[in-house]
Amino acid sequence: MLDSQSTRSTREGDFRRSIGLFSGTAINMTQMCGIGPFITIPIMVATMGGPQAVLGWIAGAILAVADGMVWAELGAAMPGSGGTYVYLREAFQYRTGKLMPFLFIWTVLLTIPLLMSTGIIGMVEYLEFFFPHLGWWQVHLISLVSTGIVTLLLYRRIESIRTMTIALWVIMLLSVIGVSAAGFSDFHSSFAFAYPANVFGGHFFVGLGAGLIIGIYDYLGYFTTAYMGDELRNPGRTMPGSIIISVIAMMIVYLTLNISVLGVVPWQQIAQSQSVASLVVEHSWGHMAASVMTILIIVTAFASVFAGLLGGSRVPFQAAHEKVFLSVFGKLHAKHGFPHVALLTMGVVTAIGTFFDLTEVINMLLAATIIVQSIAQIAALVVLRKRQPTLYRPYKQWLYPVPCAIALLGWIYVYVSASAMSLILSGAWIAVGLAVFAIWAKINRSWPFAPVEIREAYLEND
Repeated sequence: MLDSQSTRSTREGDFRRSIGLFSGTAINMTQMCGIGPFITIPIMVATMGGPQAVLGWIAGAILAVADGMVWAELGAAMPGSGGTYVYLREAFQYRTGKLMPFLFIWTVLLTIPLLMSTGIIGMVEYLEFFFPHLGWWQVHLISLVSTGIVTLLLYRRIESIRTMTIALWVIMLLSVIGVSAAGFSDFHSSFAFAYPANVFGGHFFVGLGAGLIIGIYDYLGYFTTAYMGDELRNPGRTMPGSIIISVIAMMIVYLTLNISVLGVVPWQQIAQSQSVASLVVEHSWGHMAASVMTILIIVTAFASVFAGLLGGSRVPFQAAHEKVFLSVFGKLHAKHGFPHVALLTMGVVTAIGTFFDLTEVINMLLAATIIVQSIAQIAALVVLRKRQPTLYRPYKQWLYPVPCAIALLGWIYVYVSASAMSLILSGAWIAVGLAVFAIWAKINRSWPFAPVEIREAYLEND
């Protein structure tokens, strides 16, 4: 038995608390800002049907802030690696044993690769700036080869991606500033604010729901500091502050970028573009400048897929190592010592995802995430407040339960706005996961084939 202070000291002693509000905000923004806006602006404009597409990013920011407060409380109370996996394990162990963390890891095998698929799809779209006449088979061959190269490069021990993360951030910053500057250098307000007739008519909220899917996709990463609670100075301040500030800052970046792009050519042309950044820079500064910008974006896309698969492949490994997921994912490569089964599995799913339309992939990964992660986390916060009232919480959600309610309604709105195919495929994936869990639980004599095992790892009294 340990008292609450010594328990916290033990956990806090594992890491040096060196990350403050500024650096935490920068970390979140680095994860949020990738190729996303350069491939989603045309989709957002087409979905919303005009320059009012900016409302999609505003709505996404509201949802991200509300949901970020859920992440902040859970992350500050249960810091360290694992994130959602840990929160669901702690909250739902009382009734359903290891079911929820198992299902979360199962969906991670789908959602992380699909997120990487969007990077591959976006990279190939920008390659078409140089090769405008690529056929269907050529596009998909390049996608498969690119995924294979990333997987091959990762098929070895890689200790750190800090250098790549910094390089990715610098390249993306240059890209965002460059495209925005190009847009404003030849800006026409008659294009940027050319709202169609009856813009807020009966179809507006249908379009807003679809736009919110794209918007929240662009904000993914706002919760990164929730995985680093042991390294934050004053988590009760740094955790929520870094999340909220990073979301607001990225909203300003996205709105600035969107308005600058819309001011160059009519929105109908933007909506049909596959490489909108190249279009804007070429229109304002010429083909050579557009070529340089396109190369920067292609490099960013490739690097983001590399970093994403590297980090993502470690998630099922940890769960399997703790005997909460399929044991095969807990095996390390015999020579290089990395989780090769998870890497290869995610590489294959990433490759399959590139055969789908970009919008469909985004719909699918969010539809799978919402049930098992987003809504489940909101429930976890409520359950833990009831089940573990003495849990040390450096941050408690402001105005609770209002942010939980806003986040819940927002996620439900996004879910019902998703495409029918994405709902069917993501639902089928979760259903298969339930069947796999039943087999796994039977073999491992876990709930529902045995009594639940309760271990309140973060509670003040063990």
